[in-house]
Amino acid sequence: MKRILSLPFLLMFFMFTSCSEEPQEDLVSVAVPITQSIADFRASVKIEEPRTIKESGKIYSWNDYIFINDKNEGVHIIDNTDPYNPVKIKFLKIPRNMDIAIKDSKLYADSGMDLVVFNISDVNNIQETARIKDVFPAYIQTVPEGARYVDFENFNTEQEVIIGYLMEKRRIEETNIGFGTFEGSNFFASDGGNSGTGGSMARFSIKDNFLYVADQNSLSVFDISSAANPNRISSEYAGWQIETIFNYEDHLYLGSATGMFIYSIEDPASPQHVSFLQHVLGCDPVVVKDNFAYVTIRGANECEQNFNQLDIVDISDKQNPAIVNTYEMYNPYGLGIKDDWLFVCDGDAGLKVFDIKNTPNLEQVDQFSNINTYDVIPLEDKLLMVGDNILYQYSYKGKEVNLISRFTLN
Repeated sequence: MKRILSLPFLLMFFMFTSCSEEPQEDLVSVAVPITQSIADFRASVKIEEPRTIKESGKIYSWNDYIFINDKNEGVHIIDNTDPYNPVKIKFLKIPRNMDIAIKDSKLYADSGMDLVVFNISDVNNIQETARIKDVFPAYIQTVPEGARYVDFENFNTEQEVIIGYLMEKRRIEETNIGFGTFEGSNFFASDGGNSGTGGSMARFSIKDNFLYVADQNSLSVFDISSAANPNRISSEYAGWQIETIFNYEDHLYLGSATGMFIYSIEDPASPQHVSFLQHVLGCDPVVVKDNFAYVTIRGANECEQNFNQLDIVDISDKQNPAIVNTYEMYNPYGLGIKDDWLFVCDGDAGLKVFDIKNTPNLEQVDQFSNINTYDVIPLEDKLLMVGDNILYQYSYKGKEVNLISRFTLN
């Protein structure tokens, strides 16, 4: 019987067992991997005609195009030349994909354990140009929400890739191996060159000729000065359950299940840890402006904490960040900043708009209710937001935010 345990798995398991004081139920949720041979997996990337989306994930903007992740399936490409009438034009099939970033017409995407590069200078003739193999082994730590255990008994890491999971109910004594897990979340940002713009849920960030990837427990740096031959120059342990990354003024802000990490990238090739701010357990994308970081924390994880909040963090002293105010939320996900506005995707509570001129004291000035919200990108001339398989676009007019279009992705 094969048993696959690594330090992050053990950490998650012990975190789970230490948080739960109640007796475990007789039946637990077990995720059973669905596998594919490594060769078939790597050969399954395809450029396809538009199709309906299964589950919308993160959003990314580049030139007149919008890229929307279909969780674990690939990327939908939308021509947004006319924001009032966006058009789906292609589907880029990338198995086990959650994130992308773009620079100089090169699209970088995770595909399970690999980093794949595409030339998108002609979106009607996209070409895979490079693949860096086996740089994201921790992809297997991203499991279905609600899974208490994962059964790896029949999974062979040397020959197979996990492409999905079947959920089963089993008695605890029947489980072969497992670990407590929290819902995984991811996030993107960009800076430098002809790069795109991602939302706060991303795990990839580009600065100049470097791609930074937050991968569960590590921070990896790729030299992308040669798109035909990208090179991972470092991968260092950063912390437990790293989820998101944000690049602002020569610093990276990493959101994790336990807190926010700050790294200096004054030397872009060699990120240096500056500080760590601990907060209540929960998923936490981060955005930054001036001397403040804005962090949403979402509860309802396996430690059964139900804190849903927006934390305001003073980062004027990067070595000693401090939470200076907290606002109660419903079920927050991504967030973004445009001038004096902070936009918060608060799940089923809708999109909330705050005036941040007097940070850390915020004033809620608007709310778009009766919609499900997940990720948001404030661009110079419009706001992009995705949730529940729908793309929303808003305009900024004076002191108002107004809906431009609502585009169903199904």
